[in-house]
Amino acid sequence: MSIYISVFLGAGLGGVLRYWLSGVVQRYTGPLFPYGTFAVNLLGSFILGIVIFWLAEKELAGREMKFFLTVGFCGGLTTFSTFSLETFNLLRDREFLLAGGNVLLNVAATIAAVYSAYILSK
Repeated sequence: MSIYISVFLGAGLGGVLRYWLSGVVQRYTGPLFPYGTFAVNLLGSFILGIVIFWLAEKELAGREMKFFLTVGFCGGLTTFSTFSLETFNLLRDREFLLAGGNVLLNVAATIAAVYSAYILSK
């Protein structure tokens, strides 16, 4: 049962951080491109990589903490559904270049963030 509580608490914290951080980034960068969602997905991917490749492999965190950070916190922080909706909205608005850029940037950068975390954890 403690795994469920760990995931619940992590998701709550990750979700609150996502709401706050994506709003701050979006207010700073303006409405043209969904930089807020990009920022939280990038950060969440990097944190997930650190947790998996550093904490988990080196056994520096217990099972509950791993679930708190991965499924809970990173799951609450990152948001594929918002990314999908924002990309759809760009396509609907005929902003094809921005939509394509959003897909490429999010996919490439989040994979790079996980890879960076992997390299740093070694």
